[in-house]
Amino acid sequence: MTGRLQGKVAVITGAASGIGAATARRFVHEGALVLVADVQDDAGRTLVEELGAAARFAHVDVALEEDVAAAVDLAVAEFGRLDVMFNNAGIFGATGSIARSRMDDVDRTIAVILRGAFLGMKHAARVMIPQESGSILSTTSPGGIQGGLGPHAYSAAKAGVIGLTQSVAAELRHYRIRVNAIAPGAVVSAMTADIVTGDASDLAGATEGLRGIDVAGRPGIPEDIAAGALYLASDEAVFVTGSTLMVDGGVTFANGPSPFATGDNVEPSAHHEAGRRS
Repeated sequence: MTGRLQGKVAVITGAASGIGAATARRFVHEGALVLVADVQDDAGRTLVEELGAAARFAHVDVALEEDVAAAVDLAVAEFGRLDVMFNNAGIFGATGSIARSRMDDVDRTIAVILRGAFLGMKHAARVMIPQESGSILSTTSPGGIQGGLGPHAYSAAKAGVIGLTQSVAAELRHYRIRVNAIAPGAVVSAMTADIVTGDASDLAGATEGLRGIDVAGRPGIPEDIAAGALYLASDEAVFVTGSTLMVDGGVTFANGPSPFATGDNVEPSAHHEAGRRS
């Protein structure tokens, strides 16, 4: 343990599994006290038992304001303050053609991803503004930045998280509250296993199916994202706000190989007017 979050209090939504659970474990390992917030009661309570006295569980549907408000209040009541709010809860949500979209599914997707992040920011801010400190994180996605990487409602909501992050960062920076987003790439989890293999429990199949698409030669794992969240939550990122940290193996902005540095173009040359080369 390096104690990078020693004495800090964090609320993590969607913390019972996947990225959220990995982040809860990493935060506790680094000295934080963590409120595990999720709709998955059994998994959430099992994780809290594993983490011991440094963790508490709250049943939270992030689309419901009363649930989010209660989670923040519980963290303050149990641990005395709130230093980190990680709006991580999300679903893949509605899929299918735009022309055949089922709006109940679309509305639920946006409610969990975008409304959930909005509520997390709102209720974190009411605690953090008086103390004039804090770090708010939210999970977005490459699908919110580049077309074709996610379903329509999911992509729209994740893009909204980025815009919301920037807007709230502009307000809260004057209170020394940092607001950032983190964008995971293809990460092996129950949700991606269901998408890739049709079986949420087949993590090995998901790992194989996603292999080779990232810079590491393997798909992302929840611990990769937890490491990024740790940085943004810690005082090491004191000069970082309004940003989106890409933890995607380069898929979004470095999805090479570059056609101008490989193949016939591996040898150096220069292109000038009217096709002249040198």
